[in-house]
Amino acid sequence: MIRRHLDRTVARLRHVGRALHDDERGDVPGWVLITLMTAGLVVVIWALAGPALTTLFEQAIARVSGF
Repeated sequence: MIRRHLDRTVARLRHVGRALHDDERGDVPGWVLITLMTAGLVVVIWALAGPALTTLFEQAIARVSGF
């Protein structure tokens, strides 16, 4: 499941990169690349760490509430 999401994200980023590259207005501004790369990193980190963070949060709430 994670692999499929990563593959789709990479495919989208490649598609956007090609579309921007084919544009004759010039190079992609640096902030656009930084934004795309940051979004990609967030997706990867969330996919890998999401279940662990969810478990950690649920355990913390259980300890505080006494259940």
